[in-house]
Amino acid sequence: MPTTNTRPLAGKVALITGAGSGIGRAAAIALAEAGASVSLSGRRAMLLEETAAALRERDVAVRYRALDVADNAAVEGWVADARDAFGRIDILVNSAGTNAPNRSWQNTSLESWDEIIATNLKGVFQCTRAVLPIMRAQKDGLIVNVSSMAGIHASVVSGVAYSASKFGVVSLTQSVNLEEWHNGIRATVICPGEVNTPIMEKRPVQPPSHAYAQMLQPEDIARTIAFLASLPPRVLIDEILIRPTVREYRP
Repeated sequence: MPTTNTRPLAGKVALITGAGSGIGRAAAIALAEAGASVSLSGRRAMLLEETAAALRERDVAVRYRALDVADNAAVEGWVADARDAFGRIDILVNSAGTNAPNRSWQNTSLESWDEIIATNLKGVFQCTRAVLPIMRAQKDGLIVNVSSMAGIHASVVSGVAYSASKFGVVSLTQSVNLEEWHNGIRATVICPGEVNTPIMEKRPVQPPSHAYAQMLQPEDIARTIAFLASLPPRVLIDEILIRPTVREYRP
């Protein structure tokens, strides 16, 4: 039988956005391997089913719902479904994110700005707001927000809207810790450098092919999230900056 040492999150429930691919999928797998029951969300049901299938192999309970995190009614329905199915919500991982090929001041459109802010920032706010009443009632909960190094230092590569949205995610995380600590709720923001995920396909100029292996991998961020989830409630890590060792991609 698995022990608390091999499955430290047994009995816990985790909600993960952007779980169809990239960091979200890797985080779902890592938390499931640690024993957590998981509810997934993402835009594409087919990809969510692929993630769910991988989790079922880890012998944990899995639910999923296709939705856009910018849709508040859909978010609230997803959270309510997880609460009703599992009875609690211990961990929220806000991993959903997007960008656009046109991302400079010269070519960012209002439509693109609205889409990026809606997913990357409004979505984090809405998902967090939806789980907070449940976590308050439990007097316990962990929220992990995936931001970016572009949320610490504005990045020409990442673009105007993306950088602004990720700065906002850092601020939202800080505000949770300022207001909710007395309810036993903790929030950590992870700010990665370049990660080899499908969002890289939206870069206007692609990195050289050999660079992808030198980037952070989704599993690296997932292990970090699982580590945070395994810490006792007395421990709060406000912010984690994590970047590839390589600074320049050389053959």
